[in-house]
Amino acid sequence: MGKRRRPRRGDEDVSALSKKQKKHLKDFGEQHPFYDKVSQRAERTQVVKLTESSEEESHESGSDPESEPENPTVYHQLLATLRHVSDDDEEEDTDDEEDNNNEGVEEAEGQSGAEEEGGASEEEDEDNGEDDDTAADKLSGEKAEGEKLMAEVEEDEDKGDKEPEDPTQEGEEFTDTKHESAFSLETNFIDADMEDHKDRPASPSAVTSADPFKKHVGRELEEDDITQISTSSKKTVSSKWPTLGQLAFTSTFKEALPVKLEKENEPDKLYLRKPLDCTWPNVNSLYLKKQTEQNFTSLQRELFTVMDSYKDLYYPSRLATALGEEIRHVYCLHALNHVLKANSQVLNNNTRKRDQRSGLDEEDLRDQGLTRPKVLIVVPFRESALRVVQILISLMEVPDKKVDVSNKKRFKDQFGCAPEDRPPNLRRPDDYEAVFSGNIDDHFRIGVAILQKSMRLYSPFYSSDIIVASPLGLRTIIGSEGEKKRDFDFLSSIEILIIDQADIYLMQNWEHVLHLMSHLNLQPTDSHGVDFSRVRMWSLSNWSKYYRQTLLFSALQEPQINSIFNKHCFNYNGQVAVKNTPKTGSICQVLVQLPHVFQRLEADSVLSVIDARFKFFTDKILPQYRDAIMSHTLIYVPSYFDYVRLRNYFKKEELSFTHICEYTDKPGISRARQFFLRGQRQFLLVTERFHFYKRYTLKGIRNLIFYELPTYPHFYSEVCNMMKAWRQGEEATWTCTVLYSKYDAQKLAAVVGAERAAQMLQSKKNVHLFVTGENN
Repeated sequence: MGKRRRPRRGDEDVSALSKKQKKHLKDFGEQHPFYDKVSQRAERTQVVKLTESSEEESHESGSDPESEPENPTVYHQLLATLRHVSDDDEEEDTDDEEDNNNEGVEEAEGQSGAEEEGGASEEEDEDNGEDDDTAADKLSGEKAEGEKLMAEVEEDEDKGDKEPEDPTQEGEEFTDTKHESAFSLETNFIDADMEDHKDRPASPSAVTSADPFKKHVGRELEEDDITQISTSSKKTVSSKWPTLGQLAFTSTFKEALPVKLEKENEPDKLYLRKPLDCTWPNVNSLYLKKQTEQNFTSLQRELFTVMDSYKDLYYPSRLATALGEEIRHVYCLHALNHVLKANSQVLNNNTRKRDQRSGLDEEDLRDQGLTRPKVLIVVPFRESALRVVQILISLMEVPDKKVDVSNKKRFKDQFGCAPEDRPPNLRRPDDYEAVFSGNIDDHFRIGVAILQKSMRLYSPFYSSDIIVASPLGLRTIIGSEGEKKRDFDFLSSIEILIIDQADIYLMQNWEHVLHLMSHLNLQPTDSHGVDFSRVRMWSLSNWSKYYRQTLLFSALQEPQINSIFNKHCFNYNGQVAVKNTPKTGSICQVLVQLPHVFQRLEADSVLSVIDARFKFFTDKILPQYRDAIMSHTLIYVPSYFDYVRLRNYFKKEELSFTHICEYTDKPGISRARQFFLRGQRQFLLVTERFHFYKRYTLKGIRNLIFYELPTYPHFYSEVCNMMKAWRQGEEATWTCTVLYSKYDAQKLAAVVGAERAAQMLQSKKNVHLFVTGENN
């Protein structure tokens, strides 16, 4: 990765920052959102006259705020947060942040499988393939960097505090007053030459517009509607679309209607905000293979139809090698279209409020959330974030005029990949090359502020419209319960959540995703300078989660991903899930002649299946392989916890084995592979995450045991085909044993096919045999 440029001084005094804050500023280009400076302008006070009856009722019921402080309304809670923090208080908070932040960062970045004894945590930083920028990795150089930054700051002070004339100058700090005022929605007004007929000053009937954005955010739910959404059972309607295939529309709200596929997406029916209506055809032209396609491929057209209806979407066929960029382009279009419409609505109302037009109703000016960030895009690596931002910039660039992008050079340096950082040309599968190309650092976050003609990268979170981040990058900001300095208020008004490549998070740390979902759309603890007279009522009522649209893209259907969609999505418009069952499984891609024995184990519940699998393996499977004849046995273990449990059991029983996991260093991997190849160790334990990050071809396999079905179905055929790398005329003695239960239905269908999986789960027999390879 290219050399990072040091931040320059803006309004804040860099020399007064602590070493921890300087390192945070250097890594992410911004201070911790906890210290974001917000507008300190005086808010307009609304005087409400109560009737005599209401005053009497208030005194009789004893509902005075002073007498019952424990039961304030949400609106009063937010009003109570309006305060001006003194400089002394800010300095005290800075000291507390420096004392308490180290523990939170190190704790959040730990992997869920940190139980491994010995040097597992040290090996993780060295060879787990995730490239986490943990605090421990950087502490050694923190002192030198701090001293260097101090010297540079003192040199800048001697030269004077001169603002750069060019807003896009390299290394310019985003916190300068010029950019703050330029990108502040509260102090800006609609640009006359960018206004069109769809965005003129709104009238009270604007909510009846055919624009899906206005219909969605303008709908005012009632208490009865929320009760219905929260308590009613889901109703499902199935349909089949030409490209997406089988769709399942579910909703608990009676008024939510299934989405209908239009035969053709006419430009005037898409309601694209300028300049997207003219930039999208050029940006998307690379994927249009047929002349008959109008701006969208068949897949993009159907996906955008669901997105534009503001329903939740779960698409589990987002493969890394195909269609990934098409999907990324279309969800960037939808996200940017939403942001431009929302900002345009705010700017329009600013103009109306300034001009004080006749008949202006204060309720018509409610156009904001409690905080500014509207869209959260979660991606696994910096390379993915780079592509997302590049698409957003391309969509903003009118052919005759480039968009003004602040800190663009700095962004490319930090998120790009230098030629010397690229790995050597190793023989790896296509999906591996697609996933791990570019900068694969998974600890990042960046705010993006957008107006009609300009875009600002590295904007403070509370001045951003879009946040692009990884689960780990968000976790270090959100913190854990009990930490003094943690912040998640910027997630309070997220209106569109996009989780791309969700399957990769299973190989990173799924706990970070669950932690993020539990902190979305919560009431903020501070006002952050918001004008409450402009906040939508459903946001003040803590109903934002019922308006949030969630777009979930994954390469596979997996129970943990399904639970996110089923338990953390509450969109009143309903949900659309693509449910295509695989007709042929990955077992068809096994090239070696091999008998596959599938053995079903019985379990009473999902929680008990873990212990049931371990007992079944140690009592029924392992005794068959203890003989010296069954040497060269590879045991494939998807779960790291199961791996630790088996490793400890093998040590206790003093079996001849070696083991490799994602934390094993390169010398340890080489030794284990050599011991197994030469037969010096009978068993080799391998974790699925090791195979995901390395994709080594392990030679010497004669017997193969899948302790559990792989998360990725194509891993099954890949591991089986490793046997052909070591041919010594002993193919007839090769064996493959697979353990599965009734709770592995989705994984089993992906391996053997849907029809065979149904037969195996319903059959009275617990053992099933398949034979693959050529028959001589």
